[in-house]
Amino acid sequence: MTGNKIRSNIEEVRYRNVPEYRLLSVRGWAFNVDNSPLQLEVLVNGKQVPFERIHTVRQDVMDSYKDTLENPRIGLQINIRPDEDVKTLQIRSESGELLLAMNEKQLQKVSEYSLLQAYCDSFQPLGVQGECIAVGWALSADGKPVEFEVLDPEGQSIPFECKRLQRGDLVELNLVKKENSKVGYYITFFGDVSKNYTLRLTNGKDTLDFPLTDRHEEGLGLVRAYWKAANPVRIRNAIHYFQKNGFSRFVKRLKKGPYQKPASYQQWFDRQAVTVNELRRQEQHVFAFAPKISLIVATYNTPEDYLREMINTVIKQSYRNWELCIGDGSTDNQVEKYVREHYSDEPRIKFKKLEKNFGISGNMNGALSLATGDYISLYDHDDLLTPDCLYEIVSSMQEIHHDVVYTDEDKLNDVTKELNDPHFKPDFALDQLRSHNYITHFLTVKKELVDQVGGLHSEYDGSQDYDFILRVSELADSIHHVPKVLYHWRMHPSSTAMNPESKMYCYTAGQKAIEDHLKRCGVDATVEMMRAPFYGMYRVKYNTSDNPLVSILIPNKDHIDLLEQCIDSICKKSDYQNLEFIVVENNSTDPETFKGYERLKNKYSNLRTIVWEGEFNYSSINNFGVEHAKGDLLLFLNNDTELIEPGSIREMVGLALQKDIGAVGAKLLFPDDTVQHAGVVLGFKGYAAHAFVGIDRDNVGHMVRPLIVSNYSAVTAACLMVKKSDFELVGGFDPIFKVAGNDVDFCLKLLKLGRRNVMTPFSLWYHYESKTRQSDKTGKNKERFNYEIQLFQKKWPAESKGPDPFHNSNFNLDIAPFYLDM
Repeated sequence: MTGNKIRSNIEEVRYRNVPEYRLLSVRGWAFNVDNSPLQLEVLVNGKQVPFERIHTVRQDVMDSYKDTLENPRIGLQINIRPDEDVKTLQIRSESGELLLAMNEKQLQKVSEYSLLQAYCDSFQPLGVQGECIAVGWALSADGKPVEFEVLDPEGQSIPFECKRLQRGDLVELNLVKKENSKVGYYITFFGDVSKNYTLRLTNGKDTLDFPLTDRHEEGLGLVRAYWKAANPVRIRNAIHYFQKNGFSRFVKRLKKGPYQKPASYQQWFDRQAVTVNELRRQEQHVFAFAPKISLIVATYNTPEDYLREMINTVIKQSYRNWELCIGDGSTDNQVEKYVREHYSDEPRIKFKKLEKNFGISGNMNGALSLATGDYISLYDHDDLLTPDCLYEIVSSMQEIHHDVVYTDEDKLNDVTKELNDPHFKPDFALDQLRSHNYITHFLTVKKELVDQVGGLHSEYDGSQDYDFILRVSELADSIHHVPKVLYHWRMHPSSTAMNPESKMYCYTAGQKAIEDHLKRCGVDATVEMMRAPFYGMYRVKYNTSDNPLVSILIPNKDHIDLLEQCIDSICKKSDYQNLEFIVVENNSTDPETFKGYERLKNKYSNLRTIVWEGEFNYSSINNFGVEHAKGDLLLFLNNDTELIEPGSIREMVGLALQKDIGAVGAKLLFPDDTVQHAGVVLGFKGYAAHAFVGIDRDNVGHMVRPLIVSNYSAVTAACLMVKKSDFELVGGFDPIFKVAGNDVDFCLKLLKLGRRNVMTPFSLWYHYESKTRQSDKTGKNKERFNYEIQLFQKKWPAESKGPDPFHNSNFNLDIAPFYLDM
């Protein structure tokens, strides 16, 4: 449905019509064309009723309306819990535009009269002969447990195995409570997915038969499905697909149905994986620098299948100058027997039976004692390498013989045999490394550096590789990242990857590793382990006892209510109070603004106003403000921000005091508690973009980066702290950037100076963006914005194109930061 001011589409309505458990659920998307907040009203049986509205990210809609939309978080999930049977339903905007209208007959068609609900995400062959897998969710509205039965096409019960899974997505949509979130199912049984199987559910009272299907349709059913699914976005995308791919491919795509599942990461990996022909070429290639790489592995009662697969992925490497060193601490001789029986004719495989099990570090050091290579690679006994892994590592060493090289990685699900959860890492990022061991696998280090740091230390067992990485990073001159997935970390029920709580001691050891690293570096800080479910993530809290003065600079033109809210929030909530406020008045016209300045000065003795008399130029205004600042630290702050967490300023102070840190940015939220800023990524459409825009404040994003201190090329000046000395050293903000580009330019100057820029989520603020200025996507503002972007591209030609070293080249920056185009 499209109105004059609103674009919208309702995609699904479900009505559970059970007394005491009635629920109307409406799904779709809607937004105001001027990007102002969309206020909605819900009427049931002609009366306005309360409802719950959950915003979701709709990147598909954003792509279709990219010239209009500013925020992809325009998806709707509306939950209504009516007190009476629903005869009519209306959803309309505050201005009266109708988004949805349903009468009694239409509502009956979407009504369900059972407490039981179910959904099948996928129904596929598992990869084992004749085995099927069904994944989805099933629940009873009263929270009672649901029992399952699988029926074959004749309606007969058949044997099956079922694992219950957490479904956080249903919690986010408020369809289940957090304590009852284990409503997902992972069912396997022997059968034929082309036939009709049924999942029978019961809660002790109701029974529901639910067909298992992968949602693909044929014939007339396919036409009906397309008709039912039609909306402006899908129609526009279909036309674009036809124009781009031609008639024959368009017809093939139609046959897949409108609900084609998104491509999996496994499919993405298969598309870009090294080919057989490329491997043959690599085998013939002669490197000018061809170091021997010693892979060291500690084995302990390793299952034969894992052992065979681990060793074979080394033997199949296209780069041949390697040796595999195995230190075995097993309680029996099975590993030794297998290796000697199957690989005795391979001289590059070295095996040492240890006197006893010395633990992971001791066993790894036992393997290390066999190594004669130029480089050492740490390898786990149940993991796998891609066949081009060593070739890519050596290829990256040709111009510079790096001290340390690490790669991207993913996980291999040992049950489904599918790859998932890729870790596309940034280039070396010290502050992110102090937040968690993002490097992990696959790590290769110069042998002489390994000898210098003394191998692995057993007091950190469980996080021995974390400690090792921190120690080598302190001494390495060149740390290089290969942005390719070359390592598969196996997930099985006993592994830390699949079951984090199985090895809690690992995370305590990780905390100790960071603490000792900070001591060696002369950094005064404490380390806190983050709570479940973020095991393995840490927060470093830097000492702020010196209590330096922070000068908070806030440019302001009118909007005195926002300014007062901003300053009041800091003065009333912040646990750091050695502050001075410098309000830079620029061209206000509302008399109430000047009365407000007087109120603020009477209220807060540490507040001053200064007057900028020139035209609006964000860079010049802030530079002018700094001339009047007395603090050692500067906090540039927009007037439309509001402090949330009391420790926000102290958190920024602790980071900014570190000698090698430049700009410190905060995590900024929209008023609906979704992310407005969590770092800036270079290279988006020839400029830059905020990371993770529109996700929930507690969403983990990619590699948990929105929830930990992370390094970025830039952060927004809407809330940015920096040392005054560094600000002056780089010449402040460049006045050629009047509105846009000044903060990114400033951060890049700090990087060039050798500083690290960081975003910390532990400094949390609201940012009521665009309340004090108009959008950069319309009229003269758009012309000015495009001009300033051209200036930025001229000044920073390489950086504007990317790739951003703190992002990853596997993501598609033509669409959005951290977006994997699958």
